[in-house]
Amino acid sequence: MLDVLVAGGGYVGLSVAVAIKQAAPHMAVEVVEAAPAHVWEKDERASAIIAAAGRMLQVFGVWDEILPHAQPINRMIVTDSRTNDPVRPVFLTFDGAIEEGRPFAHMIPNVAIVRALRGACERLGITIRHGVSVSSFRTENTHDAVTLSDGSTLQTKLLVACDGVRSKLRDIAGIRTVSWKYDQSGIVATVAHERPHEGVAEEHFLPSGPFAILPLSGNRASLVWTERTADADRLVASDDLIFEDELQRRFGHKLGEIKLEGGRRAFPLGLTLSRAFVAPRFALAGDAAHGIHPISGQGLNLGFKDVAALAETVVEADRLGLDIGSINVLERYQSWRRFDTFRMGVTTDVLNRLFSNDNTPIRIARDFGLGIVDRLPGLKNFFIDQAAGTSEKTNPKLLSGEAI
Repeated sequence: MLDVLVAGGGYVGLSVAVAIKQAAPHMAVEVVEAAPAHVWEKDERASAIIAAAGRMLQVFGVWDEILPHAQPINRMIVTDSRTNDPVRPVFLTFDGAIEEGRPFAHMIPNVAIVRALRGACERLGITIRHGVSVSSFRTENTHDAVTLSDGSTLQTKLLVACDGVRSKLRDIAGIRTVSWKYDQSGIVATVAHERPHEGVAEEHFLPSGPFAILPLSGNRASLVWTERTADADRLVASDDLIFEDELQRRFGHKLGEIKLEGGRRAFPLGLTLSRAFVAPRFALAGDAAHGIHPISGQGLNLGFKDVAALAETVVEADRLGLDIGSINVLERYQSWRRFDTFRMGVTTDVLNRLFSNDNTPIRIARDFGLGIVDRLPGLKNFFIDQAAGTSEKTNPKLLSGEAI
């Protein structure tokens, strides 16, 4: 009998397993991952990891391993322009430090995060089953009876679904969602450039959507480029010369000549919010619970917040001798996370609709608003603290750098 079975071996699923097992070594925790063993090593993407999530990774004992691959975001600038505008005026700037020597976020290759978390799983004795997924489960009084795709069966007191925004397990559990598509896709790519970026992140609001340039170690940057879906598909399918030419028009010449590193992929964008995060002996975390627009760079960090809240809920219930899979216990996790997720989903939806258009009166109003914010240091500090995840008084312990 397992205490916790995690379905999904990405950074959120692995973090759930590490957080619970580290705080409660006696608990039996396993992870099942549908992808073959080494597929994660081919992930060329990078993610913005906020300061609060970095604190959690430090508690896990993996931050020092990740840090050599991390690029601090020292400054962030926001512009609002059209693609062909010769000048892109800066309407808003943020100092990236939340305190002396401590940036609000780092850009980190996904491979570095997953490698460190998998190493933590190995040290803690957490089994990861590769190439299998949960095909079905049945909830009993004391456990979930789980059937895997290879025909084997497991029993677990709690099943945690971290199987992505199109979660099959969410559907099996009967949890409904609120969702819609934006007719936009996010093109993700890495580029090398001539001049140093100095740790500056840039977000250019263009008529088709935000174009984010996020600094990586060395003279490299990660791009999250929002385009209408038909245009994104055309760009991804084009040859490198056409793609780089279109990219240069949006990227600008501030960092000199740019060149594509590796491949590029486009992901359809939309909003998906689960109506519930839990059911008896079942919990959602990460993209299985919420999928939001990348305009704020908070998608992965919402998942890390889920990890911290769920682990604290489960471990403290276990210490009190409570049934960790009971709905009464799991509702604490749901109440902790659902409002914050809803608020972030609504915020990103409004921002995307506000900035992904070329309506002149709206452009004038939003640029005026950005200019006002730029002149109010107190408000800017509030926003940067919110982005770093350090301002919440009710943060779970892991996000404050405390062990559970």
